[in-house]
Amino acid sequence: MRESPTKELKLRYKKILELGLVVSLILHIFLMQASKKVKERTIERTVKLEAVQVEEIPQTQQERSAPAPSRPTVPIASEDETLPEDETIDFTDIDLDAEPPPPPPPPEAIDDSVPVFVPHDEPPEPIGGYAAIQSKLVYPEIARKAGVEGRVMIWAQIGVDGSVMRTRVMKSLGPNGCDEAAISAIKAVKWKPAMQRDKPVRVWVAVPVDFRLK
Repeated sequence: MRESPTKELKLRYKKILELGLVVSLILHIFLMQASKKVKERTIERTVKLEAVQVEEIPQTQQERSAPAPSRPTVPIASEDETLPEDETIDFTDIDLDAEPPPPPPPPEAIDDSVPVFVPHDEPPEPIGGYAAIQSKLVYPEIARKAGVEGRVMIWAQIGVDGSVMRTRVMKSLGPNGCDEAAISAIKAVKWKPAMQRDKPVRVWVAVPVDFRLK
C-alpha cells in the first residue's frame, strides 16, 4: 500500500531535526577551539588624582546677648524721721466700692443739620410704639390724588423730657407734602427718652414713616 503524505511529512521532519542538531554541535565545537587561539588583550588605564585644596573656613564665635535688666525695686517707706519731706512716699487709699464719676455731658452739635451720635444704653421709643405715629399720620391730599406711596425717613432729636426738639429729613418722597406730614406725626407722639446709666440723655434717632393707600 502507498504511504500517506502526512506520514511521509512526519518522517522528513524527524530527519531534518536530527540533521540540524548535528550541524549545531559541530559549529559549537569549532567555536570553542577557535576561542582558545584568541589572545587576551589587557588594557591599562592610568588615573591621575589631582589634589584639591580646601579653603579654611573661619570659625565663628557666638556672641552672648546682654543680660536682662534687673527688676525695679519696690519702694519701702522709711521710718527715719530725719529724711526730708520731698523724699517720702505718701500712701493713697482707693475705694473700690465707690460709684464711678458721672459721664461727661454729651457733645453739642456744631452744625444742627448733621446729627451727632451720643452713646446710650437704651434707645428712645415712642409711647404706644411706631403704630402710634402711623395713627397720627395725615395723608396729604396731593400725594393721595397722585397715588404716591413709600417710606419717609426722618431724623428726630428726642430730649430728656421725651419731646421732639429737632427734625431733619433723611429720605424724602418729593415735594408732595409727605415729609411735612411725617414730621407732624412724629411730633404729635410722646416719646420715652434714651437712658445712659439710668439717666435720660438727648439723642438723635431715625424714624421711618410709611405712606400706604388703602
